[in-house]
Amino acid sequence: MSDHEEPRWLSAEELAAWRRFMKLLQRLPGALDGQLQRDSRLSFIEYHVLAGLTDQPGRRMRMSELAVLANVELSRLSHLVSRLEKRGFVTREPDPANGRYMHAILTDAGHAYLAEAAPGHVAQVRKLFIDVLDPDELRTLHRSADKVIARIEEV
Repeated sequence: MSDHEEPRWLSAEELAAWRRFMKLLQRLPGALDGQLQRDSRLSFIEYHVLAGLTDQPGRRMRMSELAVLANVELSRLSHLVSRLEKRGFVTREPDPANGRYMHAILTDAGHAYLAEAAPGHVAQVRKLFIDVLDPDELRTLHRSADKVIARIEEV
């Protein structure tokens, strides 16, 4: 925007939608985190990291790629993985293709723990999110999220 252009302010309806969306972004992770902490002694981000490793071949992933998946800085991920290592859920080893990188590897114990935590987490996701939306709303939300993510990745 140049210095002489007027900003495109949000309309009342746009501002209301934006504020509700921001409230959702602020509250949903905390509600999911609370259930995971109570039932499984895992944080939301720890669960997300373990689940992300589950989906990978050999249940392993480069730390740098896992940081992108978890949307955290590599240093924060390193501390998180250290906590998971102490619990026996993850190990680390050099990437066999390039020793400059480290892999995080989900252990059998971590996989089993995640499998125990998953039903409660999925029930909470259903209760707070999935079951309050009808199928058309879910499809619309999916398409809308894809559009916003694509725009973010363009920038």
